[in-house]
Order: sequence, then structure tokens, then C-alpha cells
Amino acid sequence: MTSPPENPPSLVSEDDREAAVRRLQDAYAEGHISHEEMDQRLHTVLTATTHGELMSALASLPAEPPDTTSTIAAHSGRIRRRGPWLVPRTLKVESAFGRVHLDLSRAVIEHPIVDIELALGTGRATITVPRDAIVDVEGLHTGWKDLRYKPRPSLPSGPGGPGGPKIRISGAVGFGRLKIRHARR
Repeated sequence: MTSPPENPPSLVSEDDREAAVRRLQDAYAEGHISHEEMDQRLHTVLTATTHGELMSALASLPAEPPDTTSTIAAHSGRIRRRGPWLVPRTLKVESAFGRVHLDLSRAVIEHPIVDIELALGTGRATITVPRDAIVDVEGLHTGWKDLRYKPRPSLPSGPGGPGGPKIRISGAVGFGRLKIRHARR
């Protein structure tokens, strides 16, 4: 009769899987892996059942940068960021009753992908993104009013590459209104 292993392999949680997918997407966006390699590794991540299988898909990727997450929160009142400010990789914005205005048009954006996670109750919120930014609002849920955002037509590529940073906006907006706009200059 065989005895059970002392340390059975730990199973992969959905959070682990999502983190691995995000890391692969970032590595692809930064040019560390090819499209074909991303597809192969993504298949491995999505079918992995143990952490060992998950880690094999992430092998040879650049080390993860230190956690660059910041949270801005206010129960009521105003949250405002404008001018030259350093945008973290992940920005969490929490406001129950106030107004939020994030202006990224002159901000220092060091990451090719920036995640903005919103937890807004009532009030208005405006996010101004750089003119050449690509905005993804797939993970955003609005309650009372629809999102006001008109995507920009594709701009010609500049010397910096195929466009600006990708801004992924997710989370929830309760009874307020969210307006996302591209900077004029």
C-alpha cells in the first residue's frame, strides 16, 4: 500500500492564474516574448493545475518589478492629480461621495501598461489620458449612468513606437458619472 505524498502539489487559484496571464501580457507588450511564444505560454497557464506547471510557463521571463501600486482614497471631498506626477503601474482610486479628476496628460508614465482600478460611489470622475494613449475599459462596470468615452482614431506612429501607453481602467462606478477623454496636446 502506498502512502500519500507528504507535500502534495498546491493547486492553482484563479488569482494565481490571472496574475500569470497579466505577467505574460506585460512581457509580450514589452517585447520580451514573441506572439507564438505568448500563445504557447498562455495555453500552459490556462491549463495548469499546479504551481509547478504555472511557474514553467513563466520561466525565463524578466523578474517582476517591485510592487508599484498606489492607492488614493477619500470618503468625501475631492481627489485631484494633475501636472507632472509619477503614475504607478497600478493606481487604485477609492471615493465614496467626492469628485475625482486624474490628469495623466503631463504625468510621467514609466510603464507601457497602467492599470487604474476605480471604486467610486457617487459624484463625478474625469480621467484625462495622453493624446496617444490606448484606453481599455473592458473591466469597468457602471451602475447608474453610462461611461462617457469616445476612443480616438489611430494616430500615426511617432519615434517612440506604435503609440503611447495602454491605460486599462477597471472597477466599478456606482451612481456617479465617469468621463474619459484624450488630451488635446
